[in-house]
Amino acid sequence: MAYTDFIAAIDLGTSHIVGMVGTKNASGALSILAYEVEKAEGSIRRGCVYNGEEVAYHIGLLLRKLENKLDGAKIDKVYIGIGGQSLRSMDYTVNKVLGSGGEVTEVILQEMAKDCRMYRPAELDVFDIVSPAYYLDGRAENEPLGVNCSRIDAKYKLIVGRPVLRRSIENTVKERIKRKVPRVLVSPIALANLVLTDAERQQGGILIDFGAGVTSVSTYRKGRLQMLYVVPFGSHLITRDIASGLDVSESEAERLKRVHGMALPNKEIEQQPLDINRMDGVHTIKQTNLDEIVEARVREIIENVYARVQDSNILKDGGYSIVIAGGGAMLKDLREAVKSRFKMDVRIASARRDLIEGNDMIANNPEYMLAAALLLQCEENCAEQPEVKVQTSTFVKPKVEPKANPAPTQPKQEEKKVEAPQPDIDVEAEEQAEILRRQAAEEEQKRKEKERIKRLQEEERRKGPTLWGKIWGKIEQVTEIKDKDY
Repeated sequence: MAYTDFIAAIDLGTSHIVGMVGTKNASGALSILAYEVEKAEGSIRRGCVYNGEEVAYHIGLLLRKLENKLDGAKIDKVYIGIGGQSLRSMDYTVNKVLGSGGEVTEVILQEMAKDCRMYRPAELDVFDIVSPAYYLDGRAENEPLGVNCSRIDAKYKLIVGRPVLRRSIENTVKERIKRKVPRVLVSPIALANLVLTDAERQQGGILIDFGAGVTSVSTYRKGRLQMLYVVPFGSHLITRDIASGLDVSESEAERLKRVHGMALPNKEIEQQPLDINRMDGVHTIKQTNLDEIVEARVREIIENVYARVQDSNILKDGGYSIVIAGGGAMLKDLREAVKSRFKMDVRIASARRDLIEGNDMIANNPEYMLAAALLLQCEENCAEQPEVKVQTSTFVKPKVEPKANPAPTQPKQEEKKVEAPQPDIDVEAEEQAEILRRQAAEEEQKRKEKERIKRLQEEERRKGPTLWGKIWGKIEQVTEIKDKDY
């Protein structure tokens, strides 16, 4: 039996595109029904759609693969995650003066939220509004509803980015593959909801997602987002550096990075020989030749992330811990490299057990983790609903046969006389016959009119060469000449 109720999401990564379908139970825990992956092949750069046609092709293929796993069900709409370059958080404050003896009501909070949604920063698009912090007469208040004050300030975090991020997705999904997009989700926010614990959100958590094209960093404290920023450097730059520095193909560079690459050099093995594949055959280098290339780019990425965190003035508070995620986080010794620079505890991201129902191996796979995080934020049913055909009953009036006149009651000794039933009158046949009679009459009238006109023309000719007769004769002569020439 085909599925009729499920949610679907797509993670547009620089190296690959992941699609996932699932359901959520009453408590909001996620069950994954199907997942598929397609290589992006350069069609997405730094988290942004670069080649719309290519992306549309891969998404269309991805959706068909997912539908094949859903027993014939069709995906009518799909949520899309974004995390590309230019994405960042910004502050926006809405204030309201209530006067002396004022009270914060639900209506006031809704009006302030509406004012925030109406705000449009110059040359930027607002993708999400998160973590409002309320201040009543200058004092922070987590639960402002019902509290008396004369002034209330609501400080919102807007997630903004270039409008082309949303526009490219709409052109790709809505226009090219004709699927609905209920909402564009902010990938770093979704990922934080999946992997950060409540303690990390309250005491101070820094989430760093090392993607192929970009690296995103978001910080949390007291349950609220403090800062989000996307650094335009990703682990794919390490691959390109290896390919260029060692004169190998990108596929060979990717293999070297995954198998032998290390974020921190290891003196014990730096002189070990390492075989690499080049166009002209196998060559041998030292491990240190690879380590120098990888370490240089890793240090650059970590320094850029550190600078963004430092700019937010949170390092002076203390108590923070770091969670690293993404395919780039699988690089050997990256956790130690981040810990060395930030001087904080660092752990590898894992999905919260209370949010994943059943087997959580897929959700904890770095390749699929972000897609699972996006799926967890979906709300609308994404299944195509079958058309409900309303059957209308057509009432056909039964044909009433004329009844025979009842025979008159006669004395028993007399013979009964039964009158013959009246024949049925075919009204439709009578109407058709009447139409035929009218048509015949009209044809007869036209024929008589033609004969009358012909007689008049003959009489005119016999009368002599009147002006009309001369003209008529000339016309006949010309007609005869043309007929002969023809």
